Amino acid sequence: MNINEKLAQELKITAAQVEGTVKLLDEGATVPFIARYRKEATGSLEDQVIRQLAERLEYLRGLETRKADILRLLLEQEKLTPELEKDIQRAETLTRLEDIYLPFRPKKRTRATIAREKGVEPLALHLLSGKGQLKEEAQKYITEEVLSADEALKLAGDIIAETMAEDADLKGMLRNVAVQTAVIKTTGEQENTPYEMYYDRSEEALRMASHRVLAINRGEKEGILKVTVTMDEDRALRAILGKYRTGREENDALIDLVAQDAYKRLIFPALERELRSTLTERAEDSSIHVFKENLKSILMQPPIKGYHVMGYDPGFRTGCKVAVLDDTGKYLENATVYPTVPRQDIAGTKRVLKNLVKKHQVGVISLGNGTASRESELVLMEMIEELKAEGVELSYVITNEAGASVYSASKLASEEYPDLDVTIRGAISIARRLQDPMAELVKIEPRSIGVGQYQHDISKKKLDESLSGVVEDAVNKVGVDLNVATPALLAYVSGINKTLAENIVAYRDEAGKFTSRKELKKVKRLGDKAYEQCAGFLRIRDGKELLDNTGIHPESYDMAHVLLKELGYDRKKLTTTDLEDIEERAKAYGIDKLMTITGLGKPTIQDILKELKKPGRDPREELQKPMFRKGVMELKDLAEGMILTGVVRNVADFGAFVDIGVHQDGLVHKSELSNTYVRNPLDYVRSGDVVEVQVLSVDLKRKRISLTMKGLNKDKKQ
Repeated sequence: MNINEKLAQELKITAAQVEGTVKLLDEGATVPFIARYRKEATGSLEDQVIRQLAERLEYLRGLETRKADILRLLLEQEKLTPELEKDIQRAETLTRLEDIYLPFRPKKRTRATIAREKGVEPLALHLLSGKGQLKEEAQKYITEEVLSADEALKLAGDIIAETMAEDADLKGMLRNVAVQTAVIKTTGEQENTPYEMYYDRSEEALRMASHRVLAINRGEKEGILKVTVTMDEDRALRAILGKYRTGREENDALIDLVAQDAYKRLIFPALERELRSTLTERAEDSSIHVFKENLKSILMQPPIKGYHVMGYDPGFRTGCKVAVLDDTGKYLENATVYPTVPRQDIAGTKRVLKNLVKKHQVGVISLGNGTASRESELVLMEMIEELKAEGVELSYVITNEAGASVYSASKLASEEYPDLDVTIRGAISIARRLQDPMAELVKIEPRSIGVGQYQHDISKKKLDESLSGVVEDAVNKVGVDLNVATPALLAYVSGINKTLAENIVAYRDEAGKFTSRKELKKVKRLGDKAYEQCAGFLRIRDGKELLDNTGIHPESYDMAHVLLKELGYDRKKLTTTDLEDIEERAKAYGIDKLMTITGLGKPTIQDILKELKKPGRDPREELQKPMFRKGVMELKDLAEGMILTGVVRNVADFGAFVDIGVHQDGLVHKSELSNTYVRNPLDYVRSGDVVEVQVLSVDLKRKRISLTMKGLNKDKKQ
């Protein structure tokens, strides 16, 4: 079975879909471009499937390359046999391949290599062959270096022990024993640590949830937890002896001793390391999946348009930083207020904020959820009530401020606001996160956005690569305004790297706004390939060509004009409202007929119609908007049975954390998400969802809130 056939089988797609996608990837096309503009070639595969295919393709090609390397090395060593070559070619994983190659891999001096140097390897083969008279045979190997028959047999045992440990087939059997029977035990003694639930705890490795694996790894690294692994030793020894016993009592008595030595000294330590590594890798993959889904939800939150926004970055000693932005995100004014300890100047805070609200007609406050947020919220709530009495309507939204400090101290922030203090830049970021979450969050490393679980325990390279793909897909799904986008946002557009993004902005600064997509070709180093990949994802509002404000690719413009003409539209007099009935007209005209006339495939025709119906459409606008607040509660106000509306802040594999307005997120355990069995919480909730919850219990001392969603929200598969 070749690579393409394997991919089709694993991903449950057709060979034609695989072939078309692989060809495009090899030609240098990006995943967003392939998913959006080459649907006929891929059979309309989703971007996630294309990414899976690309990752698996890289792995399988790497496997084939490694096979070729190993075959070459074995040939050079003159150790390649037809049977060995067949085993290598049949290997389906890198693990199996390396198991096969292990006995031939150059290694440091071991007990077995020392024994071989002393010339006793034939004795080891004699012992394994089942031939008797071991003492007599061992006498033949007495030399200046081997002083007795017993020492010769011991040295032969060292060779057999290493042979057992490097037996690829046996290792596969023992790996299964480890997976099926291994138990992870954790112990600890320190008081008042986050790991107390893991003291004197035992759990089957096979059943360990990913968050527990990462937690014990961290506890072990910090020196708080001691982790030990046990497995069914008797079963493992039976597997070893089942393969190596000869049936001759004299030989088997020695082989039994060798097997025990091999297991304890070589086999079990290797299996333990491999098991811990596998558990960690799976836990990381699970954690990355959760992070990716949360990040996608956060990035795709609808922008809040039409409001002048006040960004409010709460704090204690140095005060709370405030920044006001107009409805386009332009910075207007800032202030620092001191409603919290030590000053507690509540009257002065209200006076300053009211003046800013009235002066700039602020409609909503974006309040960061960090330190002093609770205290600030109480003051803001009082002020909102006072303004209401004066006829001024104002709301506030709790905004996740994770990473705002990272942005505010970054080179990008200093370039955007060179004359503003770092803390004021943080308040601006908090405001902009409400106005356009995606445009602001792309300025921050995805791992700093704070919507994952144990993200700091995961390989940075592995996490960053996965999250970068999520951001890239989200940015290209929405599209980017070419005339206002920052380099940080442009760098995520298909076909555009950091250098091209900076060149685009430099051209825009020098030549003025882009008036057409074609003008992109004048940008330094932006060649035909880059133009092909990026053009469809860049939007030009109020440009010369209506199609430049859609997701229609320039390669399809001529056919889109033909389509418009056939459906009775006058292109020269066309306005966006004229196109609202285009899908109905196309249906009446006949999609098949349009395909024949334009030469385009059905998926492309349907995409063109969808884009023409709403030029400049933002897919985020169809999603659930953030919850505007006007009231506030205390933790002590909560009571069992109370039903509240909240915002999902984070989703983990054990449940969801929901902000219900008391500045302590409550946990909806996955068993409380639905009346039906919940395998994956992400099937039911995503970060940013507005949900109804019921209070199950409140622990004031530990500040823990248990919530349920059972019967309150229509169960939905995401």
